[in-house]
Amino acid sequence: MQMAKVFGLMTVMTVIFVIAGDFIGGSSMAGGFFAMSMVMNLWAFWFSDRAVLKMYRAKEIGLEEAPELYNMVDRLRQKADLPMPRIAIAPERQPNAFATGRNPENALVCVTAGLMEELNERELEGVIAHELAHIKHRHMLVGTIAAGMAGAIALVGSILRWGIILGSRGNRDDNPLAMLAMALVAPIVAAIVQMAVSRQNEFQADATAVRIMGDKRGLQSALQRIEAIAQKVPMNVSPAGAHMAIINPFSSGRGVALAGLFRTHPPTEARIQAIDKVAL
Repeated sequence: MQMAKVFGLMTVMTVIFVIAGDFIGGSSMAGGFFAMSMVMNLWAFWFSDRAVLKMYRAKEIGLEEAPELYNMVDRLRQKADLPMPRIAIAPERQPNAFATGRNPENALVCVTAGLMEELNERELEGVIAHELAHIKHRHMLVGTIAAGMAGAIALVGSILRWGIILGSRGNRDDNPLAMLAMALVAPIVAAIVQMAVSRQNEFQADATAVRIMGDKRGLQSALQRIEAIAQKVPMNVSPAGAHMAIINPFSSGRGVALAGLFRTHPPTEARIQAIDKVAL
């Protein structure tokens, strides 16, 4: 069900891209912008593990340095039928975690020092299982494609706006008001769709995590505890890496309804309710 939702959202973004691209010169020019945006995002995707480790100031560890964590990841990744990922610990006091890497064979799971201090074993297992689920479903690749398309649409919108401002539309006879509406609305809608893809990935990772563990309460309790602490303990990390964490490190609670469209993560209470419905 979650994959069907993600596929539907990606289809919506594709339609937006085709329509927006047609306004600036047809499919060939739009295709060029998409290719350029994807090259930039795929480069970031390919080297994401290095970039994110640096962003979080995380250090890779082995069995000797953190045997309990290492053995927990090893045990859960076997249940998930995954290769052993690399493991890292970030020195942040806020409890959080993320997964990165271009594929299961080159994946990395990172936890913060605060996560290991604040969570009990059952809760920590839930978080690790969630990050392994992201790896299993290749959510990093899905997110990269969504970001690439959103970036291309934003670029198309920018070109449209400048074309209208400078009074240059080539040989096009489109209504300038329609072009302006497309230039303003398309990037916003694309960003909303991109965030919706991110939220659906979180729901899917939660569901897969509880199936890996055979337990719901550990992850539910972990999500509640992490969000409560995240609202009090800041994290020294770029907002660009916020979407990767299990709970947005800059979480500010429920917020207003409209702002929810731009959330990288579903509300924690919605995630907990969704977990209750997962069949084990």
